[in-house]
Amino acid sequence: MKKFLNSVDTVLTESLDGFVAAHADILALGDEHKFVRRRTLKPGKVALISGGGSGHEPLHGGLVGHGMLDAACPGQVFTSPTPDQMMAAAEAVNTGAGCLFIVKNYEGDVMNFDMAAEMSEGVMQVVTNDDVAVENSSYTTGRRGVAGTLVVEKILGAAAEQGMALKPLKALGERINGATRSMGVALTSCTVPAAGRPTFDIGDGEMEFGVGIHGEPGRRRDALKSADAIAEEICAAISGDLGDRAKGPALLFVNGFGGTPLMELYLMYNSARKIFEKNGVTVARSLVGSYVTSLDMAGCSITLTMLDDETTALWDAPVHTAALRRGM
Repeated sequence: MKKFLNSVDTVLTESLDGFVAAHADILALGDEHKFVRRRTLKPGKVALISGGGSGHEPLHGGLVGHGMLDAACPGQVFTSPTPDQMMAAAEAVNTGAGCLFIVKNYEGDVMNFDMAAEMSEGVMQVVTNDDVAVENSSYTTGRRGVAGTLVVEKILGAAAEQGMALKPLKALGERINGATRSMGVALTSCTVPAAGRPTFDIGDGEMEFGVGIHGEPGRRRDALKSADAIAEEICAAISGDLGDRAKGPALLFVNGFGGTPLMELYLMYNSARKIFEKNGVTVARSLVGSYVTSLDMAGCSITLTMLDDETTALWDAPVHTAALRRGM
């Protein structure tokens, strides 16, 4: 294993120090590295808070800023943050309108965010579960929350910025999650710094179809296929799960897992777009890049979110974060 490290025990805190220093115009670091928050809060706005294990950067800290999250709580690599982190973040960024937790459906995240919500005032939650690959995994009961979480965070972030109240925000988040489906494929394993070796073994001519963002097994191990064939199967799974709703305007998001060049991600986007549009989807909005990663894993996921006029306008709204900036 070759990684830029001083110590596996300090990799997270040193990374957070560097991250916040690099974006000090928009970010501030909470006490004891418990959370990252917007440097300038907007009084009277519902605060959006997310988080999860580190190793998925830029999710979630890179999405803190105007038009998206107010705070993000980083756990150790692939490990949920603790309830006291969420409680501290909520206290720091709640300006009087309450807080909405956005939680990926992983057992540790759900349990710890639930505990924090129960011990806090004025907190509601949205749980994302957009992965169609498997119904249950080693990390979840029910579907996993994966790259579609970014879509929920962006659209809710815009709505909160415009003054939407807590209960309508929760309802909108659940609607966006319900209109979003994802699936991923891995070409290599990731390597967790503390482990010092790949999470799983995979041959040069193999792929893990339906992999999770922590390297959990997917639907099957298979022989490596062409990009078109991979996209065809992923798009068919997404469309099949959406059913009759997979018609009309949509956001197509091709996400890299950390070790895949943009050239290949755009190639996959090209394949997926052709497949979806052949089957009645109009790709009205697009996002391509490595936003919800799995350390150094080579691979990608495809996410489709069905849009309407309201959600399209919210997706287009200005945003200014470390990882996503436009319209400002």
